Amino acid sequence: MASTFEINGRPVGPDHPPYVVAELSGNHNGDIGRALALIDAAKAAGADAVKIQTYRADTITIDHDGPEFLLNDGLWKGRRLYELYEEAHTPWDWHAELFAHARNLGITMFSAPFDPTAIELLERLHAPAYKIASPEIVDLDLIELCARTGKPLIISTGMASFEEIEEAVATARAAGATEILVLHCTSGYPTPVDQANLSTITDLTKRLDVAIGLSDHTLDNIVAAAAVAVGAVLVEKHFTLSRADGGVDSTFSLEPAELEKLVKDLRSVHAAIGQPNYRPTAAEKITLPMRRSLYVVADIASGEAFTRQNVRSIRPANGMPPRHLKSVLGKTATRALKRGEPLASDMIQGFTV
Repeated sequence: MASTFEINGRPVGPDHPPYVVAELSGNHNGDIGRALALIDAAKAAGADAVKIQTYRADTITIDHDGPEFLLNDGLWKGRRLYELYEEAHTPWDWHAELFAHARNLGITMFSAPFDPTAIELLERLHAPAYKIASPEIVDLDLIELCARTGKPLIISTGMASFEEIEEAVATARAAGATEILVLHCTSGYPTPVDQANLSTITDLTKRLDVAIGLSDHTLDNIVAAAAVAVGAVLVEKHFTLSRADGGVDSTFSLEPAELEKLVKDLRSVHAAIGQPNYRPTAAEKITLPMRRSLYVVADIASGEAFTRQNVRSIRPANGMPPRHLKSVLGKTATRALKRGEPLASDMIQGFTV
């Protein structure tokens, strides 16, 4: 299974800059004009893709007043699931316009579907990839249906055990998926930095033969940058025009300037990782002459012995390497030497390297 694949022609993998996904989610606040403006802003910020979520309140839950349908803690404490999803969902009759707008701008759009009818809609719109949201990682039927499309499949792992992640990946593969990316995720809204557990990315990279990324709900870009440093090839962050405008996800969403900085920072981190290197880089070649070498530091007569008083290891690097100092000491000069001369092998009687 290759760990590098393409989403809409853009390679995603360890040898390429991190793929940055701006998650629109419910930050359109029920206004298609705002949704279109979010796509514009994501493109301007340099994101590779905008992701939406394709569900209706009645495809993700049911309209029910039972206590288990009421959120008792967290950002949405006191909200009924149905009412929350009714507010947050992206209306299906917007989808065609949103996808067309993204294509015209030249930014990729894909979605997280939540039921078979959502997949049918997204297939008609030629969505180039699918995401399985963290709570849906246990819905193996949904994973199988997405995998059968043959599109790249991104599986988010918030709250999941490793066994559940393995089962989801195995289900996707069995259904024909060959391009799978697993997103490490902590489903806290927002996520405390000390619960990001980025070492999971390294562990998943070792244990799963798939590309690994990060779905990040922390409040700044530090965790995302660190994730790229430990191997994440895709980073997803929620995105809004302004947190002050409110909205169901605004509290833990980036504003446009922050998204732009995220894109630049992640590309810088990826560039900084580079390859293992034990030779001077182009930048270091300027400083290379400032290494130490052996120099004559006091006048020496022809035939005089070299001592620690007349030969030292100093900067710059025009003389013999300092590792030869002990071999030089006690030998004699082949000619008179002046203070400030770099020491060379032909100045030393009987010296062999």
